[in-house]
Amino acid sequence: MQRTISILSVFTVLLSNAEAFVQQPKFGTRQFTYNLKMAGPEIEVISQPSKDFLEKKGVFNWGTWGCGVSTFPWSYDSAESCYLLEGKVTVTPTDDRKAATFGKGDFVTFPAGMSCEWAVTETVKKHFMFF
Repeated sequence: MQRTISILSVFTVLLSNAEAFVQQPKFGTRQFTYNLKMAGPEIEVISQPSKDFLEKKGVFNWGTWGCGVSTFPWSYDSAESCYLLEGKVTVTPTDDRKAATFGKGDFVTFPAGMSCEWAVTETVKKHFMFF
């Protein structure tokens, strides 16, 4: 009986913490992250990726978007990857994630569920894809 209670207790603890396990797609592969109920994935910046990297992602077939110098709030319902053709931006999440500054030639991925403020310091033009 003691052994049954012990196994049952472990099972109950595992079930109560199951929501802390999140399956997050990352560039076509699957990665499991134990997020401890924190903010989740950070903004990822790949500085000056190779042309081969960009072609494999299909970046040059994605949509384009641009805006002038400005500051505005934004929320990501879906994850987004983008490649900056020109400009400079600082994105500051509204939670405890780290801010990221990036510019022309950088490849950036924003996690789903993140709210932030965009501060565009140089006119931006980018290829983008939501997933």
